[in-house]
Amino acid sequence: MARLTRRGVLRGLALAGGAATFGSAVVTAAPASATEGSSGSVLVVLSMRGAADGLSLVVPHGDPVYYAARPRIGVPRERLIAADAFYGLHPALAPLLPLWNGGRLAAVHATGLAAPNRSHFSAMEEVEDANPGSTVREGWLNRVVGLTPGDSPLQAVHMGETLPSTALFGPAPTFATRSVDDVKITGQDQYDTGGRRSSLETLWSRHSGTDAKGLLARGMGETFSAVDGFSPARAVPDTSGSYPRSDLAQALADVARTIKADVGVEVFTVDHGDWDMHSGLGTLEWGRMGTNAGEWAAAIAAFFADLGRVADRVTLVTMSEFGRRVAENDNYGLDHGYGNVMFVAGAGVAGGRYYGTFPGLAATLDADLLVTTDYRQVLGEIVTRRFPAASLSRVFPGLSYSPVGFMGA
Repeated sequence: MARLTRRGVLRGLALAGGAATFGSAVVTAAPASATEGSSGSVLVVLSMRGAADGLSLVVPHGDPVYYAARPRIGVPRERLIAADAFYGLHPALAPLLPLWNGGRLAAVHATGLAAPNRSHFSAMEEVEDANPGSTVREGWLNRVVGLTPGDSPLQAVHMGETLPSTALFGPAPTFATRSVDDVKITGQDQYDTGGRRSSLETLWSRHSGTDAKGLLARGMGETFSAVDGFSPARAVPDTSGSYPRSDLAQALADVARTIKADVGVEVFTVDHGDWDMHSGLGTLEWGRMGTNAGEWAAAIAAFFADLGRVADRVTLVTMSEFGRRVAENDNYGLDHGYGNVMFVAGAGVAGGRYYGTFPGLAATLDADLLVTTDYRQVLGEIVTRRFPAASLSRVFPGLSYSPVGFMGA
């Protein structure tokens, strides 16, 4: 009851614009600092909602089955970019070529869950819990921040218009907001000279203990602390005008702004969708794949350009709940499949290369790209190299860790 009561306060009463804290009933929410025992690393997890088609983003042109299975929507070999003897990138990813050529972007193919799960909601929760067989609602990123120094909700932040990722759910406190400028006490505006905040503090400072009012007062105190801890981000110049106008780009602009403020955030989650292209995925001349891929690539490119030297602390990984079938359907689209591709960019990445073991394709209509790399191996390699204080066996219970090799430093 205490946890639900506090969560209700923190979500509904205290913060404006959808900002929220989640987690433990007893939290010390003093803002963390990147120098207070943490590694200084920042991880951005970008979820491609709706099951992106990895075979369109990273095309296995060296497998002839690809073109046999996709006579209309297959990306022609001569139009691919960053191509090697077997793979190439969709041409809409051209904004990412500077990262790729600079060795700061890599792709890992044939990744996914240990067993197929074609339900969007079930697969997303399974991917984000990353604890097969467990019935505990606890995300892998919540475990990461729970194992690193500090106990501030600002260690893990969901940014953007969407609901927080379930990867953040769990006992460690986390934070969510639509934007940097939305992190404030409800009702504060240009006409408030501090009276509202002072009145609220006076009201809630009268209560303590473990009764309902005491729990509400504690929640309010933690909210004040979180808002204060986040305030340096609001002082950082807003560079969103240099980004594309997409929701993803604007969310990443706020992520960059927060990173520059160095308020102690170690983990960000952001979403991009909709990648559920049963129809209208299209060709290079038209369709949703080219539009989505171009928007996604342009947002990531703008994000790393904006970070500048701060990018040396930031690693970004992309993931989707599952992939799409190998063979196209009648509506220029693809049905739910299995294996997929993950991209990793930024700090520590040995990029400009394709990783993973490709299992080959089968041309039948219901054939999937099989998974040869458990997606947790990709995430585990990032956690091991960037967050050494987090025990991998506790972040990913039951995983027999075998690094892929894409993290070079």
